[in-house]
Amino acid sequence: SPNQVRYDKNSLAAQSVDGFGLAVTTASCYNLMQMDQADRTAFLEETFSREKGAGMSLIRVSIGASDFCLADNYTWCDKEGLENFVVHSEDKTYLFPVLKEIYAINPDVRIIGSPWSCPQWMKCNMPGGNSWDASKFNVAVTDEKTYDSWTGGRLKPSCYQTYADYFVKWVQVMEGEGFDIHALTMQNEPLNPGNSMSLVMPWQDQKEFVKILGPAMEKAGLGDVQILLFDHNFNYDDKSGQDNYPLNIYADPEAYKWSDGSAWHSYGGSVTELDEIQATYPEKSIYFTEASIGEWNYNFANCLINDFSSLFMGTLKRGGQGVTLWNMMLDDKNGPYSPQDGSCKTCYGGVTIKSSDYSTIIRNSHWYNVAHASSVVKPGARMMETSGFSFPSGFQCQMFLNPDGTIGVLMLNDQSSSQQIVFINDRFTVKYNVPAKSLASLIWQE
Repeated sequence: SPNQVRYDKNSLAAQSVDGFGLAVTTASCYNLMQMDQADRTAFLEETFSREKGAGMSLIRVSIGASDFCLADNYTWCDKEGLENFVVHSEDKTYLFPVLKEIYAINPDVRIIGSPWSCPQWMKCNMPGGNSWDASKFNVAVTDEKTYDSWTGGRLKPSCYQTYADYFVKWVQVMEGEGFDIHALTMQNEPLNPGNSMSLVMPWQDQKEFVKILGPAMEKAGLGDVQILLFDHNFNYDDKSGQDNYPLNIYADPEAYKWSDGSAWHSYGGSVTELDEIQATYPEKSIYFTEASIGEWNYNFANCLINDFSSLFMGTLKRGGQGVTLWNMMLDDKNGPYSPQDGSCKTCYGGVTIKSSDYSTIIRNSHWYNVAHASSVVKPGARMMETSGFSFPSGFQCQMFLNPDGTIGVLMLNDQSSSQQIVFINDRFTVKYNVPAKSLASLIWQE
C-alpha cells in the first residue's frame, strides 16, 4: 500500500502533551447551571470523563471577568489595596460550582488562567494616549496618572509587585478550592487595546513583569505553575516593534529563567509563526489558547477541517503541549456576553444550548475538534516518529504513545475520496479506511 505508516515507539518527541479542552467562562457556567442536574451531569461526563466521554483535560479560565461574563467588568480586587482582595460573587455563584462538578468527574483536569485586565487602580495612561498607534506600544511608561477605564491602558510599573502578589493570591484561592492551576498568562491579548476588558502589555512590559511574577510565585511555593508569555495572535496583531514577542523576552537571561513558554491565538497570521519559536527555544513550552467560531466564519465542514489542521495538528507538529478553544457552551443568542463595547456578540461556543429549554444541545465543529484529540491523545502522550508513507495532498496523520502504552492516532482527510491507511511495526498491522472530508481518531493497545 502506498499509504503505509511505520511507527517507532522508541523515537519520541521531547515535549509531552498536556491535553485539550474548551474555555470555562462564567457565561458557559451560567448556561450549565440552567440545566437540570441530570442533564448537566450527563454533558459534563461526556466532556470530561475518561471512561464515559471525551476525557478533556485542559481548560482555560479568566482571572476576573472576560467579555463572556454576566455582570459589569470586575477583578478580584476592585477597591485599591490587596487587603481588599476577595473572590467575586459571579465566580462564587457560577464558576466554582461548575468546576467542582468537573473535578468530581475528572480530578486531573488542568487550568490555564488568563486575566483580561488588571484592577483599574493599577492602570495608567498609554504614552501618547490610549490609541491604536503601534508606535506608542514601544514607549516606556513614565506618567503613572491613573487610567479610569477597563479598556486599554498600561500597568503602572509601581504596581508590578502588587500585581504579582495578586496572581499569587488568585492561584492560592483556586488551588485551595481543589482546582489545579497548571499555567498562567500575564495578559489575554496584550496587544489589543479595544477589548471590553483589556490591558496593553507590550513585550517590554512583560519582560520586566515576569522578573517580578516568577520570584513571587516561587516564594509562595507555586513554582510549578507555568508562566506563559504573550497569549495573542500569530501576526502580533500587526503592531510594529512587537514581532517575535516571546523571543525578545527569552533573550533576557533573567526573564528567560522565569518564562516557561508561550501562548497563542489565531485571529491573525499563521501557525507557521511557531516554526521559529520552536526552533529557537525548543525547550520552552507552546500552547494554543484561543480561537473562536461565529457568525462571521462558521461553516461546519470548513471549520471542522481547517481548524483541526491548523490549531491542533499544526500546533502539535511544532511541539505544542495543549490546545484550548474559546467558550465551552453559549446559548442560541450567542451569550450571555458582556454588554460592554468590545465584547464578542457573534461568537459560537463549542456547543450551543437552546435557551427555550436548556436541554437541547447542538455540538459545533470546535466540540468535535477537541473531542477527537482528547479521546485518543492522553495527558503525558508524546508524538512518535513515523516513516514509509506517501500521503496525498490534504491528508495528515500524527501518532502518539500514551503513558498507558496505548497508541493514539489523529488523521485528517481533506480529499474528496476515502483513504485506506495501514499502520505497521515489527509485530502488528492496523488498517483503517478514512472517509472523505473527515477527521478520524484511533486508539489501540498492543
